[in-house]
Amino acid sequence: MSDATQTALRCGYVAIVGRPNVGKSTLLNHLLGQKISITSRKPQTTRNQVLGIKTEDDCQIIFVDTPGLHQAEARAINRYMNRAASSAIRDVDVIVMVVDRTAWTDEDEWVLQRVRQAAVPTLLVVNKVDLLENKQVLLPHLQALAEKMPEATIVPLSALRGQNLDALEGEIRQRLPHATHFFPEDQITDRSQRFLAAEMVREKIMRQLGDELPYAVAVEIEEFRQEGAILNISALILVERDGQKRILIGEGGSRLRSIGTDARRDMERLFDSKVMLRLWVKVKSGWSDDERALRSLGYDDR
Repeated sequence: MSDATQTALRCGYVAIVGRPNVGKSTLLNHLLGQKISITSRKPQTTRNQVLGIKTEDDCQIIFVDTPGLHQAEARAINRYMNRAASSAIRDVDVIVMVVDRTAWTDEDEWVLQRVRQAAVPTLLVVNKVDLLENKQVLLPHLQALAEKMPEATIVPLSALRGQNLDALEGEIRQRLPHATHFFPEDQITDRSQRFLAAEMVREKIMRQLGDELPYAVAVEIEEFRQEGAILNISALILVERDGQKRILIGEGGSRLRSIGTDARRDMERLFDSKVMLRLWVKVKSGWSDDERALRSLGYDDR
């Protein structure tokens, strides 16, 4: 590669941050054009840092999807998620802070203080603008945000509808350092297929049972084996109480079958293979407030 070609290359890390449930994971998936991060209507669906890598021409953007930053740190899992999000802010070239329409909460303010401390070029994404019934309220809100964050460039968009994503990407590209690419151009995430499989199962549980079991669930992949044309995946679902196990299994196993069907469909699309998925449920009380249990489940502060 010539010196001139190398100078033209851009590459850098971009943290997507914000309070829970503002649409960070949806934004990442639509920027990549592929599902890497799981989504649901429940806050704190994302628990780990997940890298999404987008390489186009001379530019490689390494997005870091982070758990929602939240003030309450009731359990070890909450403290872990805040550490994961905070460490991402410190080590990136650009921060994309996401807020929800015209809402501005105490938690948004709390996230903003952490973003300011990082002193990194910042883009403020006002997400879900397609859901505003009265579009006239947007302009004064954008002006108020510009006064609050004069150091940030503001980009209104709809991640779900794919509206104005090109503008956001253009702003990111301009701010990336000149550097050779860190990852092969066909790589889209740093996470293993086992991790992605576990997340697919957890997403379906969150979507189907988010009200009954919002945070009491973890998923561990015990088998991930290709046999001919079939990918065999066995997943162990951990809950904290017997009552939760009953809810998750459902009458005659109906709920667990429904979760398995939905997860298998997504896995076959992601892994481009026929999948045989087996699910088990086990009670492990107190796992979400036990640092050692969290590490064994892969919540590893990396």
